[in-house]
Amino acid sequence: MNRSTISLIAGTAALAAVTGFASLHTPEAADAGTAKAAAQLPVERTSLLCPAPSASDLAETTYTSFTPVTKGTGSDGKAELAAATAKSAAGAKGKGNGKGKKAAKPVLTPKEPGKPVDGDTSGADAPALVGTAEGKFAPGWTVQETTEVAAGIGRGLLGVNCAVPDTDFWFPGASTAAGRTDYVHLTNPDDSAAVVDIELYGKDGSLKSEVGEGIAVPPHGSEPILLSTLTGGPQADLTVHVNVRSGRVGAAVQALDAKTGGDWLTASTEPAGSLVLPGIPKDATSVRLIAFTPSDSDADLKVRLASPTGLITPAGNETLHIKAGMTAAVDLGDLTRGEAGSLVLTPTDTAVPFVAALEVVRGKGAKQETAFIPATAPVSARATVAGNTARGTILSLTAPDGAAQVKVTASAGSEGGTAATKTYTIKSGTTQDVELPVPAGLKGTYALTVERVSGGAVYASRTLLAPADGIPAFTVQTLPDDRGTVAVPDAEQDLSVLQK
Repeated sequence: MNRSTISLIAGTAALAAVTGFASLHTPEAADAGTAKAAAQLPVERTSLLCPAPSASDLAETTYTSFTPVTKGTGSDGKAELAAATAKSAAGAKGKGNGKGKKAAKPVLTPKEPGKPVDGDTSGADAPALVGTAEGKFAPGWTVQETTEVAAGIGRGLLGVNCAVPDTDFWFPGASTAAGRTDYVHLTNPDDSAAVVDIELYGKDGSLKSEVGEGIAVPPHGSEPILLSTLTGGPQADLTVHVNVRSGRVGAAVQALDAKTGGDWLTASTEPAGSLVLPGIPKDATSVRLIAFTPSDSDADLKVRLASPTGLITPAGNETLHIKAGMTAAVDLGDLTRGEAGSLVLTPTDTAVPFVAALEVVRGKGAKQETAFIPATAPVSARATVAGNTARGTILSLTAPDGAAQVKVTASAGSEGGTAATKTYTIKSGTTQDVELPVPAGLKGTYALTVERVSGGAVYASRTLLAPADGIPAFTVQTLPDDRGTVAVPDAEQDLSVLQK
């Protein structure tokens, strides 16, 4: 090794040392022999993506944006939702051929944290939306998209929390069975094209298809991919894996049924050895569990229902066996039997990571409606859901492993009203549909913010009810933690390292 090479390496090492010490070194802490804990500071930028709401001319869609008030934020910031402007010819492979351009004006522009803002649209031409929040609007920013479809395939109430862009998504619960029309909606927030692979897994394993490989999603654009074009025959129960090769996207499955309505199926939380699926409606007439393990090993699970009085093992469905790489499904019937409930899945022996979702039906005969509940992460600190109404909102809280104290805040209304707060104690192993603190003088919609105060892990979901013409239309959204803060180490620069 010659002298110039050694000098280059030394210079690079010194630069790395400067960067490392600027980020991590705390002279006072080093001198004292103790390290200071990282501070939890509010995030400064959040991106959200909303899929195109419906292909029905009868669709009526409402968007609600909300940011909870967060300590430690500055006075500056902004947030807005605007149309995904790029358009493309979405063939079977979804190849994009259009160029994006800036939207004329935002669909929604929030005015202040702590107060929701609503916007609406109608018809089949409503686009996907790309949103960005900065400064005081970023921590915990949430946007709810709720669509009512009066008739036709997928009629009923469809709801989805607009998603943070990511690179990996699992959707157990999709289908290409007769009567089902399922689309994977992919939305790209960035200035360069994203390239996506869609993999499908049925009861017998992977469904080979080159059509799902290399799907291009144009910059600031959106692609709806019809699942039936990716496989040769009907599959009653599918797990969809969206894997992003380059870039990042928002992804959601729109599941539409000719007889039982439809809803959005959002991604299951990342594969884990134990999962919770919170907030099964107490009047559910049918509950179907769909699960998948990407592991090379089979997964054996204990199935339990967290009821208002404790954990119950459903008779005849005590366990679930998931073969490696294959989708498993089981009908649990009217599992809740008139009481609030959440499904708790744990390993019978060795933990094997898996994903899961529930397909839930309310009503009977021609008056049925469907919604989905994916497995979700717990509310470790705070979670928020918008678009709630004075009537027809149910909040379910579950503490599967230990009692927990939870604070719930109902925000001011989008058109008026005063915020209200209640604190609840959720007993270990139970689910409670809590009595909500509806804002006094409420006008418009409001947001619910759930904060875990103490105790064990808490899982939450919100159900919206909108019955019409005898159909018990509903939609369920889970409430994972909003990740509104980030750990930032206490740091100082130490340039003396360059002199050593």
